[in-house]
Amino acid sequence: MLTPGDKAPDFSLVDQDGSTVALSDFAGRKVLVYFYPKADTPGCTTQACGLRDVLGDIGDTAVLGISPDKPAKQKRFDQKYGLGFPLLSDEDHAVAEAYGSWGERSMYGRRYMGIIRSAYLVGEDGLVVEAWPKISPKDTPTKLLAALAG
Repeated sequence: MLTPGDKAPDFSLVDQDGSTVALSDFAGRKVLVYFYPKADTPGCTTQACGLRDVLGDIGDTAVLGISPDKPAKQKRFDQKYGLGFPLLSDEDHAVAEAYGSWGERSMYGRRYMGIIRSAYLVGEDGLVVEAWPKISPKDTPTKLLAALAG
């Protein structure tokens, strides 16, 4: 996992509208890059809606959600909840791996590889300001607000 002070790996992924979005598009702005396992599941919905609800409180900070879902599924998720920020498709999980957000998980005794829910606040200079590995869905917006408040 990345830690504060690390250079955030740049990426270029397709969003829910079919547009290509790169981290470098946001140079000079703070960006919350967060990884979630699957669109429109309870935890991911709690997390995304919580972030949607604080968009008016985070100033110029951008929010980018990343999951292995296809853009069409991301689009349905965005439309259903009116999220209002890019949801990026990392189908081959290369970006999640670069951020240390892909690894072994277990559910009901079954082990598998998947997204480790995590979030990173990237500064205007492209360096990681805060890193939250294994963050809970409900804590993501509050930790972002606290980090931005200093």
